[in-house]
Amino acid sequence: MREENARAYWAANVKLILSYLVVWFVVSYGCGILLVDVLNNIQFFGFKLGFWFAQQGSIYVFLALIILYARSMNKLDRKFDVHEE
Repeated sequence: MREENARAYWAANVKLILSYLVVWFVVSYGCGILLVDVLNNIQFFGFKLGFWFAQQGSIYVFLALIILYARSMNKLDRKFDVHEE
């Protein structure tokens, strides 16, 4: 892999990681702590939505982000021709 191609690959990887971390932060900290009072006005499967995000929702979002990150990295690897297939 050429130097400029490696830098572009790493920059795309860091951008991807940061975008997923922002989503995780907003869901876990924003919905689970900052917006809990607003979200508690909404019922979700019999629970207050703010409570649900603090207890379960952020975990489900984190698991979804792991799957999305793996898929995104596979696409990025193919784009830069560094895939393992």
